[in-house]
Amino acid sequence: MNTETSHTDATKPSIVKPYALGHGTLECRNLNESRRFYEEFLGLECVRHAMPAMAIRFGHNKFHIFCVEVGDDLHPTNLLNHWGIDVSSREEVDAAHDAAKSQQSDYGIRQVTDVVLQHGVYSFYIEDLDHNWWEIQHYDGFQHDDVFDFGDRF
Repeated sequence: MNTETSHTDATKPSIVKPYALGHGTLECRNLNESRRFYEEFLGLECVRHAMPAMAIRFGHNKFHIFCVEVGDDLHPTNLLNHWGIDVSSREEVDAAHDAAKSQQSDYGIRQVTDVVLQHGVYSFYIEDLDHNWWEIQHYDGFQHDDVFDFGDRF
């Protein structure tokens, strides 16, 4: 791959010449229990690519999360360190919120926040069984593009 033509902004020199933001990493206590939550509740695709780890993704957008099983050495995160999942409407946010509340014990969900309209999105947060946080949100548009199209505002 020609990294020069795939670099997002050739006018800003950088040491690393990326062609994709490829992955992130999170921890889990038990891969099988966490996989059930990711697939059945969050609707994500999982593949076990190593004994202590699996990859998680949605669609083919060239980004995935590695989930590494660490057992009792788990490091809890806080709400500010969360993963965002976009849904198509406010009604889908409300339905996901209702499901999170009604199936909280079934999936080991630790916390479900109230649904709010904040920072331009209609959303709520879930703390999963491994202390990872997920924001289920609806944004009128495509936030990924808009955030960068709007540019620096502060």
